[in-house]
Amino acid sequence: MSTTFNPNILPDLLLDLQTAQQNAENAAEEISTGRAVNAPGDNPAAVAALVLNDAQTSEDAQFQTNISDLQSKLQVGNSVMSDAAQLMTSAITLGTEGATGTTTASERQSIAQQVAGLQQQMLALANSTYQGAYIFSGTNVTAPAFTADSSSSTGVDYNGNSATTSVEISQGQSIQTNLPGSQVFLNSSGNVFKALNDLTNALNSGTGIAAAVTEAQNAFTQINGQAGFYGDALSQLQNTESYLSQETVNLSSQQNSLIGANLTQAATNLTQDEIDEQASESATAQILQIPTVLDYIE
Repeated sequence: MSTTFNPNILPDLLLDLQTAQQNAENAAEEISTGRAVNAPGDNPAAVAALVLNDAQTSEDAQFQTNISDLQSKLQVGNSVMSDAAQLMTSAITLGTEGATGTTTASERQSIAQQVAGLQQQMLALANSTYQGAYIFSGTNVTAPAFTADSSSSTGVDYNGNSATTSVEISQGQSIQTNLPGSQVFLNSSGNVFKALNDLTNALNSGTGIAAAVTEAQNAFTQINGQAGFYGDALSQLQNTESYLSQETVNLSSQQNSLIGANLTQAATNLTQDEIDEQASESATAQILQIPTVLDYIE
């Protein structure tokens, strides 16, 4: 039986040393970064999945930003609707008071002035802004939605348009972001400004007060109906935000499973790789110290 001897073992030892050093460096990097994948070549399949994961995470982050901005805007609109409904309630109360047979002409005129004051307050509400944009001007957000006009039957002119806008809040899901002022305050089902204007004129003249109060009641119903848009939209945003928050947690967990390092295993590997590296260094050193035939030639 013969034994095969490799007379040129040094290249193999150097390769073993290089491999041990590289393995030790990889294990140390895993421990340092907490990631098992630190370069595309470490795990190409995981890197490909990670690219998709990162894209979805970025998209969800943008959706969440959209939702946060839109929530603030819709909350302003919702608050305006609530205040507008309160103003109409006050107008109905004043109109009902002025319609009683015991109210004098002087008292009716005083009440009419109060209703006119409510109309001015309503004008201010209808010209509410969010971040410098008029929220009831349709898409003409740089101009006040309404301006006072005593020659108009409504007492105001609408400067906006009837356009609406929408924003994507999740994949395949968009939501309307505004209501035009013409729909909210000048709706044929209950024209807020005309009702207030007519009620003021009726109180001043002493005629048609009951009909004007009914008109104000219709406007109140209309305002409450428009308020439903904001309540529904805010509820939808909250539900979508909850969904995106959970998806963000899931994506983070998925990312960790794709590239997260097993620190216990990495530490064990580092210890073994360092032992292998030391053994390769020792063996290489011994080989380099073995005398050759040339050492014996004088």
